[in-house]
Amino acid sequence: MGGYFAYRGMAPFGNSSILTVDLGQQYVDFFAYFRSTLLHHFDTFFYSFSKDLGGDMIGIFAYYLMSPLNLLILFFPGKSLTSGILILLILKYGLSGLSFAWLLTKTKLQKGIRVLGFSTAYALMGWMIANQLNVIWLDVLILLPLVVWGLIKLVNENKPWTYIIWFTVLLIDNYYMAWMVALFTIMFMIWQLSSQHYGWHTSWHRFLKYIGSSILSALLASFLLIPTFYSLTQTKGTYTQQSVHFKFEYFPFKMLGKLMPGSFNFDQMPDGEPNIFIGTLLTIAFVLYLFDRRHSIKNRIISSLLTIFFLFSLCFEPLDLLWHAGQFPVWYPYRFSFLMSFWMLWLAAHTLTPDFHVTWRQLIPIVTVITGIYVYLGLNLSSFTYLTWGQLLISIGMCVVGLIWLTIPRYHAPILYDLVFFLLVGSEVVTNAYTSLNNISYVTQSDFGNYTTQLNKTVKTIQKKDTGFYRIGQTFMRTKDDPMQADYNGGSHFGSTLEPSIPSFMGSIGQPDGDGFVTYTNGTQVSDSLLNMRYFMASQPTQSIIGGRATSSILPAVSTKPDLSRQKAVSSDSLTKTTKNNNALAIAFGASDKITSLNSKTSDPVARQSKIYQTLANDKSTSSLFEVQNFDHVTFDNVQSASKITGTIFTKQNLIKNAEVKMTFTPKTNESYYLTFGSSLDADSGSYYLNGKKLSQYPTFRNTVVINVASNQKGEPVTLTFKLKRQTLWMQNVSLYKLNQKHFNRLNTTLKSESLHVTSHSNTRINGTVKINKNHQVLMTTIPYSAGWHAKVDGKPVATKKAIKTFLAIPISKGNHHVQLTYRPPYLITGISVTLVSILGIAGYQFNKHRKQNKRRF
Repeated sequence: MGGYFAYRGMAPFGNSSILTVDLGQQYVDFFAYFRSTLLHHFDTFFYSFSKDLGGDMIGIFAYYLMSPLNLLILFFPGKSLTSGILILLILKYGLSGLSFAWLLTKTKLQKGIRVLGFSTAYALMGWMIANQLNVIWLDVLILLPLVVWGLIKLVNENKPWTYIIWFTVLLIDNYYMAWMVALFTIMFMIWQLSSQHYGWHTSWHRFLKYIGSSILSALLASFLLIPTFYSLTQTKGTYTQQSVHFKFEYFPFKMLGKLMPGSFNFDQMPDGEPNIFIGTLLTIAFVLYLFDRRHSIKNRIISSLLTIFFLFSLCFEPLDLLWHAGQFPVWYPYRFSFLMSFWMLWLAAHTLTPDFHVTWRQLIPIVTVITGIYVYLGLNLSSFTYLTWGQLLISIGMCVVGLIWLTIPRYHAPILYDLVFFLLVGSEVVTNAYTSLNNISYVTQSDFGNYTTQLNKTVKTIQKKDTGFYRIGQTFMRTKDDPMQADYNGGSHFGSTLEPSIPSFMGSIGQPDGDGFVTYTNGTQVSDSLLNMRYFMASQPTQSIIGGRATSSILPAVSTKPDLSRQKAVSSDSLTKTTKNNNALAIAFGASDKITSLNSKTSDPVARQSKIYQTLANDKSTSSLFEVQNFDHVTFDNVQSASKITGTIFTKQNLIKNAEVKMTFTPKTNESYYLTFGSSLDADSGSYYLNGKKLSQYPTFRNTVVINVASNQKGEPVTLTFKLKRQTLWMQNVSLYKLNQKHFNRLNTTLKSESLHVTSHSNTRINGTVKINKNHQVLMTTIPYSAGWHAKVDGKPVATKKAIKTFLAIPISKGNHHVQLTYRPPYLITGISVTLVSILGIAGYQFNKHRKQNKRRF
């Protein structure tokens, strides 16, 4: 695999990188966050303000970052992080093969060169190749053989500690993969007991010891599992499937395509069949186990029933949900299929012993079935997007050689026989890896490295000038986890442990959002002020001219923000310009207690922003901060005319000609103007232009967003052009608004007058002083509400409240106060206590057992 990565020129071997899909859009930023946590501020293990507006981090660590192998990342800062990830990935490939080889050797199932054949097939199984970008899951292939060895020792020798230790390690390393392995251990225990000649009493005793050992493992890992479980109930667990359909998710025979080399491409990532490729010869050997009379009929029946259960799990919805803990995967389906591959390899290893071979007569039914499979695949090749005739012919060739190999007795030339086995198996899995990974595109090293270097540089410049507590906005973005990459407080995040209240709030004020992400790219003066966005980073115009052509910036624009012209520039270089927003409120400020009962149901994001801001300031005015504006002039090209823009569905009159709607207005003041933009106006439906230039806008949004289209542009005509990409275009929620600047400035002054003066801060503790001028106030924060936050006012604990169904608010009286906010992950102390009690219980049990043994000895 190292050779393949070097061949592809992946860093450090060239200008490509290993980054693709989630590895490039999410995990690489989490690894940067991992480095900053361990090297700079360990408190972000518990909580971080670089996760959207702030959030619990134990869930992220438990799911993404608990692998001890991640310590390797500490040696790769900045743009070299991609090289560290590549080395980490190669290490996981190698350790996976080593672990399986160790298991085969310890159980004496295989030895010599044959072990290399099986271990190579294990390390390069189809699941591993398809999911190498999900590097966070790969430790399970290293730990699974060790857990299985523990089960074998428990059954054969009545010794549970090997299983307890390794299953505990797996629970800590990645609880998600551990859940799948936990289900598999039940199956494996049944199989292992069926292969022994124990009576019912002994078998039942061993099984109960297995149950007790599994529970003990969970207790030992409780320091992490209990607070993580609570975190899940507040985040990912809220999306658990409520209804189950008893149906097949696809035609089961489509799984046969996954037995061919190269059976993976990009289309398989969001919605494909399970990746169960292990090689043709080993697949045949797995099936032959079920008919091998060297094993007891009871064991073969149990093996067949477990295999049927596995196959149904890979295509039947209720069982699929069981393996995924009640949630359908978002991309990367059938994540547990590595267990099917292990099962197949395990039984194949029991079949292909040195004394095994197939007679020519036994070969007839095998050849008949295999021929049927190839005929089916050939006749339906067009329905398998990842298969070609070339792949099919390679598989047929491998199959023919493998069948011939099976019929030849080993004793004629054992070393050559085993070498052919290794070469046959190895060449097929290598072919699969090469073909599958060539179907995927990757981020170039320069795209990642140049962007990351500039982002870090700009952020550090801001942080050197201002050591206070604030958030930073940006008009460019590589990923939604940029704040984690560069270690700053932002407003965007993409991750499985996102609290649902955050996308709900962000979507309601006009920001792009989804179940697993928020993107703060569409701020208004009001939302920027409310959310403590004190600084903004913007990309400079096109940087240079190469060969007579203007090059694009290395900083991809995702926001149009003329409002920045109202802010003071504080630093700049050839790529970025940073401005300071003097209207930004503090992280906490005195506000009307009416905010705790505000229940605005409007779907208009600007009305929602106005209502929140006015309520906070206890504004008596009945007029909104935003006023509806009309367009001065609208032209229609190749679509019908309309007197009203918003809500109209425009239709092309001539399908082969371009069609557009052009709207123009001239600002009568220097105030800010905003356009609301419904979710139907996505990038697939149309192209959108502001004054002839492509409108910069983050492309994915499910609610109406707010776009800043003018500011400080009195008397300058502004033109918005909507070009149809399809036959129709629904102008959903297209409305123009003007911010009443005087009204906003008055409310902003009121709210800033009672700001919390932060005297010290970290990610888990904020201290400060505040002067509250009125009664019936709360100390309003823009810290997302969590049971983990505890407040003290003048040294006395105060019960916190939730405001706007999102934020932390603290009841407070008129006068001068010292405020302390502290975060402690809910149930962390409980989890640590359970782990410590479990350890002490084990130590006491072992001590007592040892003492009794010594007494018997004397």
